Amino acid sequence: MFGIGELTILLLVIVAVLAVKRLPDLVRSAGKAARILKSEKQALKDEGKSEGEGGGPSPSAPRVIRGETTERDTTP
Repeated sequence: MFGIGELTILLLVIVAVLAVKRLPDLVRSAGKAARILKSEKQALKDEGKSEGEGGGPSPSAPRVIRGETTERDTTP
């Protein structure tokens, strides 16, 4: 019978063979995600520069997001 080591190797080979078909899609998706994160990071950096130059709040100041206040129902 097979030992744990042989079963592990067999499982890894099966997963690798099945994953070959989907690997290009996974790599493409990872590349798109990396590009999106990079562009968002650049946008945040640009936003921080424009706020600092315009006399607005400094980039280290906390941002206040206005919303509506709701009351919590405390009855059991």
